[in-house]
Amino acid sequence: MKQQSSFSRAFWVANSVELLERAAYYGVFIVITLYLSRILGFTDMQAASIAGVFSGLLYFLPTFSGAYADKIGFKKALILAFSLLTMGYFGLGALPTVLEASGLVEYGQQTHFNGLRESGLKWAIIPIVSLIIIGGSFIKSVITATVSKETTVANRAKGFSIFYAMVNVGAFSGKTIVKPLRESMGDEGLVYLNFFSAAATLLAIVLVYLFFKTSHREGEGKSINEIINALGKVLTNARLIILILIITGFWMVQHQLYATMPKYVLRMAGEGASPSWYANVNPLVVFITVGAVTALMKNRSALTSMTIGMFIMPISAFCMASGNLLGGELILGMHPVAFMMIIGIVFQGLAESFISPRFLEYFSFQAPKGEEGMYLGFSHLHSFISSILGFGLSGYLLETFCPDPALLSETEKLTAYDHAHYIWYVFVGIAAVSAVMLVIYGVITRKLDRQRETA
Repeated sequence: MKQQSSFSRAFWVANSVELLERAAYYGVFIVITLYLSRILGFTDMQAASIAGVFSGLLYFLPTFSGAYADKIGFKKALILAFSLLTMGYFGLGALPTVLEASGLVEYGQQTHFNGLRESGLKWAIIPIVSLIIIGGSFIKSVITATVSKETTVANRAKGFSIFYAMVNVGAFSGKTIVKPLRESMGDEGLVYLNFFSAAATLLAIVLVYLFFKTSHREGEGKSINEIINALGKVLTNARLIILILIITGFWMVQHQLYATMPKYVLRMAGEGASPSWYANVNPLVVFITVGAVTALMKNRSALTSMTIGMFIMPISAFCMASGNLLGGELILGMHPVAFMMIIGIVFQGLAESFISPRFLEYFSFQAPKGEEGMYLGFSHLHSFISSILGFGLSGYLLETFCPDPALLSETEKLTAYDHAHYIWYVFVGIAAVSAVMLVIYGVITRKLDRQRETA
């Protein structure tokens, strides 16, 4: 019989390959808008839209890929997923080489476009990104579902806490490689980091093939009709859908680490800023605090923990806005925009420790046996909505309040960034409204539960 403190080999293998997948993903995603603009010549709005759809579909498909993974088995699903990811990341690295050979672009410390901005060839990025989207969607559902299957009621909160710590170790590792590549290779470093990601996911295939084995096979071999019926049930669960919509507010702010922050700090604090390292503060804080937060909140409901985290998020966004109000004096040797961005990210990481592991735990208890992949895939729907809305809003806000300096005249540059911090005020409002809505949700659901118990 499994002891409360023990976890299976499948649990640890799943968490290990999750670390590799997150390192691959975040190494690329932290600079995806820079890659799209500086390497492929997309505008801010185009880059934000592509990145938003990329991230959005990555979180929309897990419900469906999770249902299919329940049917074919998690080991086959993981091998398929990491194979697609390896091809996709390799393609991201190879595409610029093809474009350079065509004479449309030249790389070095700076990128020089020779008609690429006007060429349709840059849209070859779409089928390549599609491989990453499909592969990643399986990972989202299968790894979290494996954690659910390989834990018990008694140790599930701890299991998801370990999972989330591993996620953030991977995120930290992936983001760490970006700065040295940019410093040594300039824009060309944005190309070569994709090969690092391809190598990480290739290693994950080997680990899954050799070591992943689970005794939990409920749901394998289901018919298509059974899958459709189960999908219909989860997609019409009003309580889960409303919670997802509320938590979307948190993720809209969190996604700005990738949508807005890199361009914002480079334009406000200068090219010497290190957005990938600033973003690394988030996984570092989560890794340090998630275990302690989970232990602190172990006797509290998942909803209570999430509510505390939601009220931390407006503080995070307000700190990010404050840097532009502090003048030009350095703080601890850093530009005030960069310094306050880091402070804001610290609060964001703390909020994430209260919210994300308990959110996944909450969903895992809603999943019937054999449908863990689908339900845990469905739990990521919030990031689909927040990616589409958050990245689209980011593109608009950047062009309005913090535009690309390459598109400005010298006169326009004098006043163009006076109100750049307004971007973060928008996200203060989104986070605050979401926190209040979660309180209302908690009051109503607890009342309904009491009525059901006494009926």
